[in-house]
Amino acid sequence: MPNDFNQQVIEEFRANSGEVGGYFEGARLLLLTTTGGRSGERHTTPVGYYANGDGSVLVIASAGGAPKHPDWFHNLVAQPQVTVETGVFTYDAKAEVLEGVARDDAFARAVEADSGWAEYQAKTSRVLPVIALHEIASGGPPNVNASSMAEYVKVIHDAFRRELALIRAEMSDAGPALGAQLRINCLTFCQGLHNHHTGEDIAMFPFLADHHPELSPTLDRLREEHVQIAALTTELKQVIGADSADPQHVREEVERLTIALEAHLTYEEEQLIPVLDVPTGSAH
Repeated sequence: MPNDFNQQVIEEFRANSGEVGGYFEGARLLLLTTTGGRSGERHTTPVGYYANGDGSVLVIASAGGAPKHPDWFHNLVAQPQVTVETGVFTYDAKAEVLEGVARDDAFARAVEADSGWAEYQAKTSRVLPVIALHEIASGGPPNVNASSMAEYVKVIHDAFRRELALIRAEMSDAGPALGAQLRINCLTFCQGLHNHHTGEDIAMFPFLADHHPELSPTLDRLREEHVQIAALTTELKQVIGADSADPQHVREEVERLTIALEAHLTYEEEQLIPVLDVPTGSAH
């Protein structure tokens, strides 16, 4: 069973689509559910994570630098299939404990992003495990924490807002060189935004056009904004991809993207949520 602190975080996380305050405020956080190796019972733990750049996410079994690995790590070693909750999406994943160079490179990126990981490592003689969580394809639509299409749109938009705010905060703390993990965070954000807009273009917008012809001018504008935002993400990726990327230049591109994206998300919510705001039983 989770301790009282973890249980409070879990409840707040689920109630607020992944947004929590207190100790974890402003952190990248997910809920990891593992299966007890001996008991067979399911256990959920809030853990920090990093994007890995290949679609997987990384978690570190630090236990705050304790001398022993946390229970959830032993569980996933015994049973690698786990469940991941991001606050928006819930999916099954396969846990892979990284070894050798792959582990060391991933841990170095984490330390570069947050020196606290190095402090945890310094407290213990054990090597802190780094685990990649690879999503297991379900063959169906994503499992989204929403009960209507209106809520679906809002929780996804808010997730993009939170991630962009985190990236901007990381940019403000960046030194004279752009860190590897920050590059990955930006590229992952751009890819996620592309996937979302593509899904809207091929599924939601045609559906709305068929059922609400009066929205045609609005949908045309949203599609045009998708193209404009895609151009901004392309420019950002080009800047990030330069070997000698200037952090100030990257900040400027992130700010340009932020302004355009926030205006787009706000307009889309104002125009579409009133139409979509009818419970459908499930938006999964």
